[in-house]
Amino acid sequence: MASDAAAPDVRVVGGWASPFVMRVCVALKLKGVAYEFLQEPLGKKSELLLASNPVHKKMPVLLHGGRPVCESLVILHYVDEAFATTGPQILPADPYDRAAHRFWAEYADAKLPTALRTLRGMVDGDKAEAAEHVAAALERLEEAFAACSKGRHFFAGDGVGFLDIVLGSYVGWFRAAEQITGQPVLDGARTPRLVAWAARFCAHEAVADMMPDAGRLVEFGEAPMLLGRDRRDGEAVTSRP
Repeated sequence: MASDAAAPDVRVVGGWASPFVMRVCVALKLKGVAYEFLQEPLGKKSELLLASNPVHKKMPVLLHGGRPVCESLVILHYVDEAFATTGPQILPADPYDRAAHRFWAEYADAKLPTALRTLRGMVDGDKAEAAEHVAAALERLEEAFAACSKGRHFFAGDGVGFLDIVLGSYVGWFRAAEQITGQPVLDGARTPRLVAWAARFCAHEAVADMMPDAGRLVEFGEAPMLLGRDRRDGEAVTSRP
């Protein structure tokens, strides 16, 4: 994965199926920053990952000039500031809007991952309860979209921005969960704005090539069992928001 502008000293350590890793790749592509993608092996952690993130030992890690930046939300802030002179601004310029987008990004990361892992069968739990938990969170985010977008196509307005990247990184796993459960996650009856937004987000030029195929994600979610490992030790445990 790489984009066009010259920045050969930028590398991303991560896994293709992780929504948190996808965020970093979308942000770099949005900025027009070329990078090298270093795929982590399934079921183990590379020496580079362990050396780059010795505290959490989790992906994603952005390496810029050999210096590591960890945690996906921190990396998005870093990319916006480190490459401020290229591409669109990722975070809102207005302080209040910026605070609102940060709030809802943290809300999404607090409410969605565990419930999605339950729907995917990666952890034990009541799937019906998890589905309602996700639905309730998305209804809140539907309201947030109405407020943040101000009647335009994305949370950031006319183009993809910080909150679009954060919530949009889950869309592939929403679709995978729909295949697994046979029930809608992004429901047009409950969250029509988000359904339309998700289609626009996935079609965006910075996103289209980055969004993983839902069928491939379903197969990936089954890989821990095929490898004889604890299902809780899958991608969602070795990657962090």
